[in-house]
This record gives sequence, structure tokens and C-alpha cells, in this order.
Amino acid sequence: MARIPNWLATCGLLCLWLLIPARTAEAQYAIDIDLTEQKAYLLYHERAVLESPISSGRPGHATPSGNFRIINKDLNHASSIYGLIQDRYGRIVIADADVDMPTPAGTRFVNAPMHYFMEFAPGFGLHAGYLPGYPASHGCIRMPKDKAIAFFRAISVGTPVTIFGSAPRVRRYEASYRNRDRREDYSNPYYDYPEPGGRAYPTERAYPAYPFPFGW
Repeated sequence: MARIPNWLATCGLLCLWLLIPARTAEAQYAIDIDLTEQKAYLLYHERAVLESPISSGRPGHATPSGNFRIINKDLNHASSIYGLIQDRYGRIVIADADVDMPTPAGTRFVNAPMHYFMEFAPGFGLHAGYLPGYPASHGCIRMPKDKAIAFFRAISVGTPVTIFGSAPRVRRYEASYRNRDRREDYSNPYYDYPEPGGRAYPTERAYPAYPFPFGW
């Protein structure tokens, strides 16, 4: 029986050392997203270890369902399409804008921040954002900042993502009333501000740079 050359054996062991841990890491964690319940679950060895409320895609901007994998992670991601328009003093003129929208004189378009972005399909990802208590995004999965950080640290590129169910069709004012006393649970300090899609001209206080009072 011929002996395997030492260099070949060493090369084989090195390949196993490089490949096996990566596959194991991918298999350890997974993400389940229930659109019906508006919940995201971080799974470890198929057991839920963390639960988070979410806001998925609103009507006309549905979050895709199916089986995916994380294809990119970006700590300080910003949308290339969506954002808001603010004046020279930082006051919001149009809260829910896109990059192609004409900007009035003296204003500028500001790309929406999507911190702790975990992309599972081109243009779709989980990220920290505003949760009004109903599906309101442009297709992404918004999460409270603390939960987004935890998910971001746990998962890696290649982590499986399973999205199932269908987003509830709830009127905004009904969700707003029902969740009025619960909004702090969604890490939303801006519950007394206008909802996405409207115009706002704040005079007494300015909007902080992050988190945006609206979201994408």
C-alpha cells in the first residue's frame, strides 16, 4: 500500500481545518421570521434563544417569504433608494422620500440609515429601525436596536433565514391605538410624532440623526 506524501496529508488537514469550522458555524445559528406574528427568532441548534418584534413590508412592498441565507453584513449600511428630505436646519420636510423625489429649494435628501444590516436577498435585510406596531417597511425587516445588535453579533454570512406566514393587514390608526402604551417595548421614543408618509415641520425639538423617527 502506497504511503500518502507528508505534504499531501498536511494540505488535506489544513483544508479540513479551514472548511469544517465555517460550516459548523453556519449550522449552529439560524433565523426564523414569522410575518403573521411579526416576530423574528434567533435559533441555536434549532432552539429559539432570542425573540424580537419586527415590522415587515407594508402593502405594496411585501417582504419575500421562503428560504434564504445571509449574503452580507454591514454595520453602518444606508439605503440607496429611501430616506427623508430635510431643510438646512435639519428639520424634516418630507418624512418618507426616495432618491428620485424632487427636493425643494434649501433642502436635501438624506439616505435612510439601516444600522446592523443583515442582507438575506438583494435589497432585503434585517436592520435596526422604527417599529410602529404594524408592517410599515419597504420590504426589509425592522428590529429594535438592541435586538438587531444581538442578531448581528450571533450570525454570519451563510446563516439560514426562513421567512413564513403573511403580514397582517391592519389599519394604521388601529395598530397605533392598540400599541399606544406598548411602544416603548418596540424601542420607539418617537410615538408622538407623525406616522410615515406625512409631512412634519417640528418647531420645538429637532429629530435626532439616529434612530430616524420613521424608518425603512
